[in-house]
Amino acid sequence: MAEKVATPKKPSPTPTSDVKDPALASAGRRRIEWADGQMPVLRIIRERFAKEQPLKGQRIAACLHVTTETANLMRTLQAGGAEVALCASNPLSTQDDNAASLAADFGMRVYAIRAEDSKTYYKHIHEALDLKPTLTLDDGADLVTALHKERTELLKGIIASMEETTTGVLRLRAMAKDGALKIPVISVNDARTKFLFDNRYGTGQSTIDGILRATNVLLAGRTFIVVGYGWCGRGVASRARGLGAKVVVAEVDPLRALEATMDGFDVRPMAEAAKIGDIFVTLTGNKHVIRHEHFQVMKDGAIVANSGHFNVELDLPALKSLSKAVNQARDGVDRYELKDGRKIFILGEGRLVNLACAEGHPAAVMDMSFATQALMAEWCVKNRAKLKPAVHDVPVEIERWIAQLKLQTMGIRIDELTPEQKKYLEEWQEGT
Repeated sequence: MAEKVATPKKPSPTPTSDVKDPALASAGRRRIEWADGQMPVLRIIRERFAKEQPLKGQRIAACLHVTTETANLMRTLQAGGAEVALCASNPLSTQDDNAASLAADFGMRVYAIRAEDSKTYYKHIHEALDLKPTLTLDDGADLVTALHKERTELLKGIIASMEETTTGVLRLRAMAKDGALKIPVISVNDARTKFLFDNRYGTGQSTIDGILRATNVLLAGRTFIVVGYGWCGRGVASRARGLGAKVVVAEVDPLRALEATMDGFDVRPMAEAAKIGDIFVTLTGNKHVIRHEHFQVMKDGAIVANSGHFNVELDLPALKSLSKAVNQARDGVDRYELKDGRKIFILGEGRLVNLACAEGHPAAVMDMSFATQALMAEWCVKNRAKLKPAVHDVPVEIERWIAQLKLQTMGIRIDELTPEQKKYLEEWQEGT
């Protein structure tokens, strides 16, 4: 367990924030400390940052899920000398006690309120951008999109941005292809220290956690439809199977569909899967993957959730058009009563079920993702002269360092190549 978190000196005057209730700060601080104990790699980086101040003079605007894990990332960036502002990347992912603690205990600019409406959500993004950042961190590319569409005067001051989600990277690569991307962006999402662990193990566990907290249903024996077999889908499918569910995968990519088949899952088109599923989870980063024709054929009592970044994966307006009434069945569960008498249950308003209905990824897996974020902020400052407007990968040496350090904190040792083995791998002359 980590040592008790020290409260840094607050800037004077204390920056403005917009949080639900400052009185929640003490509860948020306890939870931040608990998560810190599960994030040893990030803690080691924070200790070095505090000594070396590699981010001194930098202003960082972050649009992320306001969770305990994010709180410890923001503390690390602040410890490195940066001035930070944080807003929510999803209206239902904010943990109000953590937002309150970051503002009250750590003197940060925080603009996040759970269940904020769309107008407030975008207002908060612009308030974070009012910091006039030199670096940005994004989870879904809403911050970068606002920079390019509405706050273009700030682009010239941006060293780089970092993007953490598949959805965001898709948007940014589309911007780069169109020549619209005006700043360097680091695809943290494509780092192996992120997608192999955060996406697979984090999303796998936290999505199931959100479904179970919201519904308390038994998964064993249920037909569980996983829509999308990327790294997030792989994680959810394997954990649902581990709890005894009969897992069916729906995919559009032939390679992923083949992989799901080889992994032992039943693969079907969505039109067929919609008829047999008891529980549905979308994890694609795309729009309307469950839509009108799918809702029309679902079983009475079907449970539908989304674990992709944005709620557009579910065509909820189409479902509403099929319904005669919508009401709350449980906390985080909306019951759509269809005109033909069937009922379909939507979890977390179709937003990220692992954050809308649970606490998000375990801190231990976010340790690596946020260690990558922190180190890439430092790397971007050091390498600013080399960075061009494009989507860049995380350097492999940073990934290897994080993985090695994570193993050390877990008490795991591995072998090293012998000089003979290194020579054999580096040369071509020696045959069999």
